[in-house]
Amino acid sequence: MKVVITEQCMGDRNCNKLCPEVFEYDEDQLLSIVKMDEIPEHLKEIVIRAAQECGADAIEIYEDE
Repeated sequence: MKVVITEQCMGDRNCNKLCPEVFEYDEDQLLSIVKMDEIPEHLKEIVIRAAQECGADAIEIYEDE
């Protein structure tokens, strides 16, 4: 599973609070970034929750094929 933060990100940091292992806040760009290319199995559920709770719908999830 891969995750991308789009330019719709409002920088509310909700994803950072939910899953700091995957999401990080970039103080220079004032938005969240994804810290890894591939999401580990044990973090997938919380990443999906972060995407669902994102007020800007800025988190896109791509499942591995």
